[in-house]
Amino acid sequence: MATPPEQSSRPAYGYTAGSTFDLARLPIPGNAEFLIYVVVLIVLGLIAWQDDHVSADRFVWGATWITVGYFISRGLAKATRVLEQ
Repeated sequence: MATPPEQSSRPAYGYTAGSTFDLARLPIPGNAEFLIYVVVLIVLGLIAWQDDHVSADRFVWGATWITVGYFISRGLAKATRVLEQ
């Protein structure tokens, strides 16, 4: 009967089956642009809340244009990735 080869004491690097319960990994939601978008909306909301000269319709108007800019920036970011593939 042959003796089995000795196992190294080094930890295995990389993927080993069953070590991560074989769950699908999803990317972390959000990105830096989304964080800036949320921060700008919060600041805009605080200004509208504190300043009597900024009415609710001005807040909505500003938030709408900020959202349009955010969607355009995300669209451009995704469009550049399509051309790379």
